[in-house]
Amino acid sequence: MGSARARYLVYFQYLGTGFNGVAAVRGAQRAVGVQNFLEEAAERLNSVEPVKFTISSRTDAGVHALSNAAHLDVLRRPGLPPFSAQVLAEALNTHLRHPAIRVVKAFRVPDDFHARFAATSRTYLYRLATGCLRPGQLSLFERNLCWALRADSLDVTAMREAAGHLLGTHDFSAFQSAGSTAQSSVRTLRHISVFPSPASPFVLPEESRKLQFWSLEFESQSFLYRQVGSALVLRGRGCGGAKAPAADWALGSQVRRMTAVLVAVGLGALAPTQVKAILESRDPLGKHQKCVAPAHGLFLKSVLYRDLGKRRSLQSRAPQASRDEPPPPC
Repeated sequence: MGSARARYLVYFQYLGTGFNGVAAVRGAQRAVGVQNFLEEAAERLNSVEPVKFTISSRTDAGVHALSNAAHLDVLRRPGLPPFSAQVLAEALNTHLRHPAIRVVKAFRVPDDFHARFAATSRTYLYRLATGCLRPGQLSLFERNLCWALRADSLDVTAMREAAGHLLGTHDFSAFQSAGSTAQSSVRTLRHISVFPSPASPFVLPEESRKLQFWSLEFESQSFLYRQVGSALVLRGRGCGGAKAPAADWALGSQVRRMTAVLVAVGLGALAPTQVKAILESRDPLGKHQKCVAPAHGLFLKSVLYRDLGKRRSLQSRAPQASRDEPPPPC
C-alpha cells in the first residue's frame, strides 16, 4: 500500500497584532508571520514531506482575519489513511503555539485545488470609531481593533457618494505603492458599504454615549497587495486636514488607502468628486492617495470558493457542511 497524499483547504483566523503579516518570515529575523506558527503546528502531523501552507490572501503586519484560507498537502507514511478534515483541524489547533491563531474548519479538496487562484471573492472590513477627542479615550480592548478618530462625526452620505466612484472595474494604480511591480493594477470592486456599527461591548456605558463605531466593507475577487514603496500611515483625524497626526512609514494595501481617502471625505477634507479624480489620475504619489489607514482597523472578513450566485462562505454555511466533503468547484 503506497503513501496517501491528501490536500486540504483550511480556514483560520488571527489577531494580527504582533505579527509581521500572515506570510511566513524565513531566516534568522525576529519578526514572525502567522504562517510560521501554522507550519510549526503542521510538523506534528508527521507528514513524509514538510507541510507548506499556500495562503489565499496576504495581509499586512497588524491586520487581522476573521477568516483567511490556505491549502496544504499531507503525505502520510505507507499504510496510513489520510486524516479526516475534522481530525486535521483539531490536530493543528492542539499544536498551535500562539493563542492569537485558531483553525476554524478544514475540507478535503482535489489535488489541483489552489487556495489563492480558486477564490472567487474576498471581503475586507475596516472599523472606525469617532468621538475620541483625547488620546487614550478609547477602551483598552478596542485600541488594536479600530481606527480612533478625533472627529465627533463623519459625513457618511458624502463617503457613500465617494465610494460609488470606486465601484466597478478600474485601474487602481492611484491606490498602490509607488514602484509597484504588479503586472496589472486593474481590479473589479464589486461592493463598498459604509454603515454604523453597534456599540462596542468593550466600552463602558458612560463612554459609549460619546463614541460611535463605523464599518466599511470592500468586496472584490482580488485586491492589490503591498508592493515596493512606502506610504504615510496616519492616526487621529485622518488624511487631509489632520490635526498634527502621528506618523510612521510602512507599506500599505489598496484597501487601507481607499479607506483613508473615504475617511478624508467623511471629515470634509475631500469632496466626493475628488475621489473620482484621484482614481483617474493613476498617480500613487498624490497628497491624499499616499495616506494609508492604520493596519489595526482592518480585518479580512471572508474568502469565498463557491459560485457567486450561491455564496457559500465559512461564516454563513460551514456549520451545515458535511465534515469531510470539500467545497464544490468554482
